[in-house]
Amino acid sequence: MNLIELHILQSFPVSCLNRDDVGSPKSAMFGGVQRARISSQCLKRACRVLAREEHPGFNGIRSRHLLQPFTQALVGAGLTEANASAKAAEICALFSKADGKNTEQVTTAVYLSPGEIGQIATAIAAGEDTKKAIKGANRLDAADISLFGRMVANDATLNVEGAAMFSHALSTHRADNEVDFFSAVDDRKDGAEDAGAGMIGTLEFNSATYYRYVAVNLDLLKDAHHLGGLDEGEQNAVLFAFLKAALLAVPGARKNSMNAGTLPHEVLGIRKTKGQPLQLVNAFEAPVRANGHGFAAASLEQMISHLESLEKTWGEQGTKHYLTAEGLETFLNHLLA
Repeated sequence: MNLIELHILQSFPVSCLNRDDVGSPKSAMFGGVQRARISSQCLKRACRVLAREEHPGFNGIRSRHLLQPFTQALVGAGLTEANASAKAAEICALFSKADGKNTEQVTTAVYLSPGEIGQIATAIAAGEDTKKAIKGANRLDAADISLFGRMVANDATLNVEGAAMFSHALSTHRADNEVDFFSAVDDRKDGAEDAGAGMIGTLEFNSATYYRYVAVNLDLLKDAHHLGGLDEGEQNAVLFAFLKAALLAVPGARKNSMNAGTLPHEVLGIRKTKGQPLQLVNAFEAPVRANGHGFAAASLEQMISHLESLEKTWGEQGTKHYLTAEGLETFLNHLLA
């Protein structure tokens, strides 16, 4: 397997970047102690959104609202409003069941590109069978679908295996959630006998140094069902934008009240021409201790030591590059070379 791997160490201050069902920061047990956690789904969402700003080819839209865009595309392709509406409903049913409470949407969000919708509409307006039109459309304008994948429950042949792999980010050390007590002052009661907080409440937060892993299966990404229709320069431009977004993206939760925007303090990039994806998270199975010097430097030292130990036993793991030694542009270009 031809791979690009990113091993990312990043510290976040007081934050709640990824919440569970009761609003608490997500966590996990690893190495016998509680760790702060950011789910892979949360990280992928942040990466997808930022990648759209980096490259025009990230056009995929995941939504349950399929009827309107297909109807508009069919009208644009020459069908009457009534015929377009009927055909759009037929198309939607092949992707997902109609929502019984809201017929304007389907029950499962489907990941589609504008180009794919347009191709399907054009083919159907020209008289092609609906199923054949759907299967014949390509997604070359949606690099994000090729990277992140999609699942279509109604037709497994429309599934796309994502070429990108994301781990859940785990703190390299023990991390416990803490509670923030807050109050909001009522400005119109200034000077009144009961002046003070108009509202009080509590929020949970944590702070941690995280290890996270991102990889791209280049063989899969460049095959005919993904981005194989693009030339090498276009493929590399997509990859550059994706890798950059993966490094820079920060989940947006509570960004106004607990802004946690930071950058990685180190990234180890590995280019492999064979082998399989390999995290270095076991470097932190024994939790890092700050010892008065913080977690960042100690985490990096522990990760490098773990990699050296792995290579003594299992052999060279690929060509290695460090972000801080090369700078962002050079680092990414070396990984793409």
